[in-house]
Amino acid sequence: MALDHAILVSLLEKPGSGYELARRFDRSIGYFWAATHQQIYRVLKRMEGDGWIDVREVAQDDRPDKKEYSVAAPGRAALTAWLHEPIEPETVRHELAVKIRAAAFDDPAALVHEVERYRRAHADRLTRYLAGERRDFTGPEAPGTLDAGQELQHVVLRGGIAYERMTLDWLDDVLATLRRLGSPR
Repeated sequence: MALDHAILVSLLEKPGSGYELARRFDRSIGYFWAATHQQIYRVLKRMEGDGWIDVREVAQDDRPDKKEYSVAAPGRAALTAWLHEPIEPETVRHELAVKIRAAAFDDPAALVHEVERYRRAHADRLTRYLAGERRDFTGPEAPGTLDAGQELQHVVLRGGIAYERMTLDWLDDVLATLRRLGSPR
């Protein structure tokens, strides 16, 4: 997937400025497709040149005018074509898994600190996902009352929550194993 497609999805969900788009990447779609603000602006400029997005100048009081981006017909066509292309399962490249295997040739307990740090990062991500779910998908807008776009956003978020929970379970198993193997026999 190219960043182009992630931007098109975000702009179809809600047109916005480059700054607004970058903030959305920081808080939602960016959980599953990361991009720097500079990358987003660079791709927006290219997509504008390719006719995939429309740009409208929006006057602002006490601030410079801003550009608001929305998806043009060629951008929608590109997204539709991409949506119908088959995708290959992702190749797993997991540096921590290789380090865990390498621990057999050193002191397994030496890796505990790194796995604990890694676990904290995943626990923090799970906390953010759950907070986003509470914020965006509970209360009066409970499942069953969401539109198709919201339902699909929620199912992706639920996948992220399930992945983080699975990762935390695995990391707990890794920590128990490293501690057991690293303790004196």
